[in-house]
Parts: sequence; structure tokens; C-alpha cells
Amino acid sequence: MANNKPTETLRDGSLKATIWKNDGEKGPFFSVSLTRIYTDAAGNYHDSDSFSGSELLRIAHLASRAYDRIADLRQAEANRPA
Repeated sequence: MANNKPTETLRDGSLKATIWKNDGEKGPFFSVSLTRIYTDAAGNYHDSDSFSGSELLRIAHLASRAYDRIADLRQAEANRPA
């Protein structure tokens, strides 16, 4: 993550899929971080990478959306003039 700035973040309530663009030896590639946002007793926001059973289908749907979005981003990269 060269610039430490996500390419895009997809949300479903407190769940998020953050898409990162990385530069590799064979060109750019994308990765995804799946997280859940929560607040502690003091009201501070935190990210967690664990999910409850009731969140699993939502996180799976969010992962599917991220997969589709990355396909679009790859296509845009392929069409970008050299």
C-alpha cells in the first residue's frame, strides 16, 4: 500500500470492505480488508476483523461486491493508456 490511501470502501452498516491498489513486479493488483466498525465504552471507534455468526452472510455479500468492483478496476487499468 504505497500511498496508504484506499482505492474504495464499500459499506453495509458497520461492515466494510476496503479495496487497496498495490504495485507489484507484474503491475498493479488489488487486495481487500474486511472489517467491522465498533465503538468502545468511551465512544472511540475501532476496527475488528472478527464477525458474529449473524454477520457472516452480510460479509460474504460484501466480499462478493468487492470482487465485482475489483473486476471493474482491473478492466479500467487494462484500458488505461500506457
